[in-house]
Amino acid sequence: MTDTLFLTSADVDDLAEPADYVAAVREGYRQIGEGAPAEPRTKLGREDPRGMLTTYVALLPETGAMGGYTYSSGFGERDAWFMTPLFDAESGEPLSVIDGASMNPFKTGAAGAVAVDALAREDATEVAVIGSGSQARGQLRATATVRPFDAVRVFSPTAENRESFVAEFDDRLDADVRAVESASEALADADVVITATTSSDPVIDDDDVEPGAHVTAMGQYAPGKNELPPELVARATYVPDLRDRATRDAGSFLAAVEAGLVDAEAGIAADLGEVVAGGHPGRTSDDEVTVFDSGGTGIETVAAAHMLYERAREAGIGDTIDFAPASEALTGK
Repeated sequence: MTDTLFLTSADVDDLAEPADYVAAVREGYRQIGEGAPAEPRTKLGREDPRGMLTTYVALLPETGAMGGYTYSSGFGERDAWFMTPLFDAESGEPLSVIDGASMNPFKTGAAGAVAVDALAREDATEVAVIGSGSQARGQLRATATVRPFDAVRVFSPTAENRESFVAEFDDRLDADVRAVESASEALADADVVITATTSSDPVIDDDDVEPGAHVTAMGQYAPGKNELPPELVARATYVPDLRDRATRDAGSFLAAVEAGLVDAEAGIAADLGEVVAGGHPGRTSDDEVTVFDSGGTGIETVAAAHMLYERAREAGIGDTIDFAPASEALTGK
């Protein structure tokens, strides 16, 4: 029998700041870039009631943890449920089970921030955000820890939502944060572009992306759904979170392949781990456009979950539950 720490969403709410997530996730991607294993998502669907079960995993040996995300969504649109199991990478014992809902925007935002730090120009000062929901906010919170932006422009179709976004970040950031009335207006002179929407079609125009800009796209991850125009993917240095994921469910990349604009293999410059670990240079010129395609992996999940687990243990937060090893449970000894 082993004690496993159970952490609720409320337990982990205040355990870490965005910069802490970024540091943990950067370290996780470095390990992947140096050969640690991670698998893209597996998604199982049901038609009646319509819903899906999704999971993805990673093993981070230097962190000493492995696990991932398992979540359900749909099923009559009741809700989504996020569960994060975390195991010891040495003993295999379960360390923690975490309600992953509240950490979701932070760990996903951290992956985007790691990509901005690795791929955006050092002198980037203006950011455009397309979308105003929790994921868009998580991206900006994290990204603001790696670049000192002077200006932030946000667009989403609903004026009330983008004004709410501005109200949250106006005091949080030492930058001019403004809501604008179109994606084109947001992208004008933007050095960094973040798209975080639920749209199944491109939310920005290729012509609006300035030379030298970096784009982080994280809103869609399914064939037939592309948040970015194929032409942008084709002219960019394209970096997904995991190389294997790009050809499975990275809709924007698959649309570019389908249009005959990129090759399914040669069109992928590197994955983020390769860039962070130094195996690929990422950006090589100031005029180069770079794209990070973030669909979610077990890498940021395990990295963030282990950080939260250690902090919770130090703070005495959470409840323990008993897990029986298989030998004990099956033999009764």
